[in-house]
Amino acid sequence: MGSTDRTTVIIEVLRDAFAPLMKADPAAFRAKYRKMARDPHAFYRGTACLFYHDVTTEPAEWAAHGAERIWIHGDLHVENFGTYLNSDGRLVFDVNDFDEAYLGRFTWDLQRFAASLALLGWQKALPEDAVRQLIARYARSYLAQVNHYTDSASDEDFAIRLDNAHGPVLAVLESARAMKRADLLDHVTVQERGTRRFRADDTTRRLPRAERTKVVSAFSNYLDTIPESKRFDRELFYELRDVVGKSGFGIGSAGLPAYNVLVEGYSQALDNDVVLSMKQANVPALSRFVDTAEVDAYFEHEGHRTAVSQRALQVHTDPLLGHTSLDGVGYVVAEVSPYEVDLDWSEINEPADIRAVVDLLGRATAKIHCASDEDSQQDLVEFQVETAIASSVKGSRRDFVDWLCEWGMRYSGTVRDDHARFVDAFREGRVGVAAT
Repeated sequence: MGSTDRTTVIIEVLRDAFAPLMKADPAAFRAKYRKMARDPHAFYRGTACLFYHDVTTEPAEWAAHGAERIWIHGDLHVENFGTYLNSDGRLVFDVNDFDEAYLGRFTWDLQRFAASLALLGWQKALPEDAVRQLIARYARSYLAQVNHYTDSASDEDFAIRLDNAHGPVLAVLESARAMKRADLLDHVTVQERGTRRFRADDTTRRLPRAERTKVVSAFSNYLDTIPESKRFDRELFYELRDVVGKSGFGIGSAGLPAYNVLVEGYSQALDNDVVLSMKQANVPALSRFVDTAEVDAYFEHEGHRTAVSQRALQVHTDPLLGHTSLDGVGYVVAEVSPYEVDLDWSEINEPADIRAVVDLLGRATAKIHCASDEDSQQDLVEFQVETAIASSVKGSRRDFVDWLCEWGMRYSGTVRDDHARFVDAFREGRVGVAAT
């Protein structure tokens, strides 16, 4: 494909994916596109739609026996990993951000990660052979963890925790453990007359009465979507204290309306209040390129899909995860946790340190494919995923690892070229929003 043709593809795919959001909030998309213009990996993070435009036309040569249609993360890149406090009260390092989750080939998550890792290696000026070795290490770690699940009677007996993590991942978990709920609350709220209220800043706005009434009603409906086993037995916990409009999210959430809700929390003590995010759920990128009839019929809206998907992909998930709708549009609701710390790659530069991280990321990826929350009630995927994946690569694991390495290296080169084309198109005002 010629340079001009590929530029046209990039422009058209981005417009198809983002046109309604660009129209609703052009300033947010201008900021999103400026972040994407910063470097090839930032561009890659913001263009899952372009990735699926490309990979959905490729043959499913490795995904078979059911592994061509499992729950996948949908946007698995090196920066979508971090800590969370699970429903058992344990700090866990895992995949995060399930907004793009959908049904698809297990290989698509691995391919998206492999290209991301190759881009990271390129930006850190690692030799090509060293990058190939990192991708291979990730793939072998993934397959080893799939083996664990095929040999284990329980899908819930593995997690990356404080007692078994090492290297930079252990440092992230230790950082999360040192964080305090009161610090988050003091950052986002102020105390007025013996109660907390959201702090006014450039990312929040006070709601007009009519809008606030609708948001409060949506919050009330959300409470019914929390699974019985995860509901706190104290009604006081969910008592609403304040609500504000919220903006200032990352690359993936540009243009999506959102609210923050403050609830009483674990007790009437002021340091136990809980902040919830109520964010409009987006249409997942993958769904634009596959047959969606069965999945669309299964869910009430995208907020419902996002919540169900996360439970299908994460063990002991956030007990406050749920969904609601506002003006007929789906929203996903989850806690803004003080214990979430993302993996920061800026100080992970030596191949030995990256290898230590990649080992754990491969295992974490296998975990989301093969294990689900105890309250996952979906029945779109009812078979043993680990068995399907193992059968897909049986007798050919070395070939599979080699294929993933080659694919990741090749596609990362495509992304670097695409990034340069995108920057030129953005500067020329051809991507749907003006550069100035």
